[in-house]
Amino acid sequence: MRDLSAGHDARELRLRVGRTLLDLLDADHFASYVWDSENSTFAERVSINMSDDNLTSYETYYRFRDPITPVLQRRRSATGVSEIMARRRFEKTEFFNDFLARDGLHFGVNYYAYAGGTNIGDLRIWRGKNKEDFSRREVEILDAIGPAFTNAMRTALAREGAERGKMDLLAALDQAADSAVLTAREKEICAAVLAGLSDQKIADKYGISFTTVRSHLKHIYEKFGISGRTQLLSKVVH
Repeated sequence: MRDLSAGHDARELRLRVGRTLLDLLDADHFASYVWDSENSTFAERVSINMSDDNLTSYETYYRFRDPITPVLQRRRSATGVSEIMARRRFEKTEFFNDFLARDGLHFGVNYYAYAGGTNIGDLRIWRGKNKEDFSRREVEILDAIGPAFTNAMRTALAREGAERGKMDLLAALDQAADSAVLTAREKEICAAVLAGLSDQKIADKYGISFTTVRSHLKHIYEKFGISGRTQLLSKVVH
């Protein structure tokens, strides 16, 4: 908590939190990224006890063959890898054998921080094969730290000039969404609209139907008292 409130920049914050979490959770490896929604990729990598060359291979190749991260990224709470894929099946994947195991990563738990429907940072914590998988209690500990990490990342990114405009918009969306009593899903879709995504891309992003997106947008417009997406930005930042 001291690190999270110390005013570090986003990179230093993640490194400090990573070191503490490795000790707290008796883990061995750590990596963290900030999601770049414009390019649909993970960026701003920091890591502990992981090979730079191997992580570069993830960014250029293995992320396209990653069976777990897209699922984990959609979660709004800390989640163990074993919760989303059976261990026996996971160990048969190219992703595990040719990427994770190369650095000795075997048991993982991830947390993804969100603001206004945008993934603004993550925590990826792994243990080696000589240890046991993360317990439910250990996942809950990470989940309890998650909201404070999210707030610290929002503050850090808001201070960094390159991200200031984006984060100010997210802050405005948070305030407008609370005022209009948007649901969590409506807030996500609202953020996606502000990011310039089409209705079909929003459907693909959240794994829902095009019709469901249109239904959510209808409710959003009704709650804001507007008639379409062209009025949404001015409503949020009024």
